[in-house]
Amino acid sequence: MSFAKVYSAQVSLLKAQIVHIEVDLSKGLYAFSVVGLPDKAVEESRDRVSAAIKNSGFKSPKQKNQKIVIALAPADLKKEGPVFDLGMALAYLLASEEIKFNPSGKIFLGELSLDGEVRKISGVLAIAEEAKKRGFEEIYLPKENAREAALIGGIKIFGVKNIQEVIAHLNEKQADNEEDEQTEIKIKLKPEHPTRIETKEEECEIDFSEIKGQEMAKRGLEIAAAGGHNIAMYGPPGTGKTMLAKAFSHILPPLSFDEVLEITAIHSIARTLQGDLVSNPPMRSPHHTASYVSMVGGGAVPKPGEVTLAHRGVLFLDEFAEFDRRVIETLRQPLEEREINISRAKGSFSFPANFILIAAMNPCPCGNYGTKGKECVCAPINLVKYQRKISGPIIDRIDMWLEVSKVDHQKLSDNKSDGDTTKQIKKRVVGAREIQKNRFSDSKRGIKTNSEMNTRDLGKIINLKKEVKEILNASAEKLDLSARAYHRIIKLSRTIADLAGAEEIETNHILEALQYRPKKMAV
Repeated sequence: MSFAKVYSAQVSLLKAQIVHIEVDLSKGLYAFSVVGLPDKAVEESRDRVSAAIKNSGFKSPKQKNQKIVIALAPADLKKEGPVFDLGMALAYLLASEEIKFNPSGKIFLGELSLDGEVRKISGVLAIAEEAKKRGFEEIYLPKENAREAALIGGIKIFGVKNIQEVIAHLNEKQADNEEDEQTEIKIKLKPEHPTRIETKEEECEIDFSEIKGQEMAKRGLEIAAAGGHNIAMYGPPGTGKTMLAKAFSHILPPLSFDEVLEITAIHSIARTLQGDLVSNPPMRSPHHTASYVSMVGGGAVPKPGEVTLAHRGVLFLDEFAEFDRRVIETLRQPLEEREINISRAKGSFSFPANFILIAAMNPCPCGNYGTKGKECVCAPINLVKYQRKISGPIIDRIDMWLEVSKVDHQKLSDNKSDGDTTKQIKKRVVGAREIQKNRFSDSKRGIKTNSEMNTRDLGKIINLKKEVKEILNASAEKLDLSARAYHRIIKLSRTIADLAGAEEIETNHILEALQYRPKKMAV
């Protein structure tokens, strides 16, 4: 046999692609070529595979006078990374008749070291999901990736340490020669047990009851968590804005199984996965010097940015007004559409970006503007420039603006708990989310929170009483609210009503929602 075909896969953007590895051997002077749009890492696999085969007890391809052609199909798909090493090695050994097995229904993944060890790769969860959809029955991959891939049930996952384990498990030729004393005993690998998702609550670094004062900010964060609303906190330095943001992620409801799979796949592909899976809502907090590309994603090899890594979780932007204006403006689309569409010369692609934004900022560059007992030393031109950094469209897309003022020193020295604990707040948030889950159970768009409603949903689901509508319209006229801000007030009011257990939006819910609109000095 001089031809063999096995199956592997790779991740392109956030989707997996099945790749056919075809090997053809022919007589002639030694030559080893890889075709099918390989990148540098794939081209270099020739040397890794040759050494791994030699050091695994077989004759190196370089020691034979033969022409080796490895084709990676589909040919028009760019092949990237060392994920094909294991498949290429097995396909060569199969074509050279040094081993024998049926490759049908099997996928092979993993980078090979020179001594035949199989090294960890990224993106296996997305690959396992695609392999199951395409009818594959078995996946062979690095031992370190096995638990992650085992999140997908209904397909056998085999974690391997080296190429010898795979060959010993699959090699039918070895079974045919069992009487040969030099033949090694055939090994039977055991498939990885399906991974059970255990959502353990992360230990709170900061409990809400430990934060002194800031009752309005705590209330605002509870509402934001309950309805998935975006929120901005402003005030002088050192008043607890960062502490409040760090405590916020612990009051979010636990993730569903599908959400765990979705988020884990994203972080695995982006190589930011810590452990086997992401079982709690992610929180991303990029520095204010973060670039445009790092925020939205892209690059020569397109990768997800911070807005996608925060999907189903929190994007915390501290020192919000210090971010580059272009970076801030890129948030327009994800805050409105909950996804980010990027167009480049090489093509267009879309990444999910359904997150809760928490922005924190000082009222001015020096931080003392409007602070009682302190003088602002900013030049008027710098103050205007700072305030204009946040554009009107961005302000409109943030549902709540909260002033975090200075706390009295006597209160800071008090060791008693202040207000409800994180667990108590989370219980109310989970209750409100359950109400929304029932409300949107028939939604074809798959919305889960009040903040995801569009104008059509508002017309169908929300029915405002006459007196409530009159107050809302009068207030909107007085505050000169845009249509977007007007609708966001209604959605915010619905969340406040859910927290209160009210079936309909009342006047007090509308009035509370209105007080979270930005004041003049806030921006």
